[in-house]
Amino acid sequence: MAGRNGKRLFGYEKERIGNISFKVMGWFLALRDIFTPVNKKMESFGIKEGYRVVDYGCGIGSYIQKASELVGRRGTVYAVDIHELSIKAVEEKKNKYGLTNVITILVSNYPMNIGDNSIDLIYAMDMFHMVKDTQSFLLELKRVIVPNGLLLIERGHQPRIVARRKIDDSNCWEVINETKDIFRCRPIT
Repeated sequence: MAGRNGKRLFGYEKERIGNISFKVMGWFLALRDIFTPVNKKMESFGIKEGYRVVDYGCGIGSYIQKASELVGRRGTVYAVDIHELSIKAVEEKKNKYGLTNVITILVSNYPMNIGDNSIDLIYAMDMFHMVKDTQSFLLELKRVIVPNGLLLIERGHQPRIVARRKIDDSNCWEVINETKDIFRCRPIT
């Protein structure tokens, strides 16, 4: 996390954590995935065979294998992150499990090398609290999604009301359903 003066605090920077912090986080997430598998959560996302899906903030790739299975051979999963160690972790999973429908994308800000109106569903889990420029971030997600596409965004480590306000204030997403942690959104046309 960035302190008030913008300096690093506890090894975190705003948006991109340091390599050591990433490795520690990765260890905790791998442990979490053992005790709380993501498969059931993923099945509730509504991913269908043939979908083109973005996992924005893919981290260590906790959701990649199940997403790859759900979209099938005709679909594509784009694993997007700002951290090169995330991309490396997902590439290792791709190779280990033969996930030929997964494409990794390293971004330096928010723009992704993905065409306009080409994505059916985007999920962004446990990363929204790290986004510095939520307006630019949410606009980029809207740019790539099809008009009737779906965004699932987890509030992350911020109060739900704060996350909801960020989405509402963007004027590009409408929250159609929310649970304790996840907002289901449609693009505003």
